[in-house]
Amino acid sequence: MKKMKKYRCKKCKWIYDPEFGDIKGHIPPNTAFEDLPPEWKCPVCNADKNQFEPFG
Repeated sequence: MKKMKKYRCKKCKWIYDPEFGDIKGHIPPNTAFEDLPPEWKCPVCNADKNQFEPFG
């Protein structure tokens, strides 16, 4: 299985790790960042998905 890339919020520096998903946002583990719905927002600062950059 290919390792999915992590993404970091440019505003608050929270890191989306696909291995864990986003419990608060009802995103299950092993969901690639690219597969997140367009309306998904950072669970910490509510930034839009386009405010994230690849991390690591």
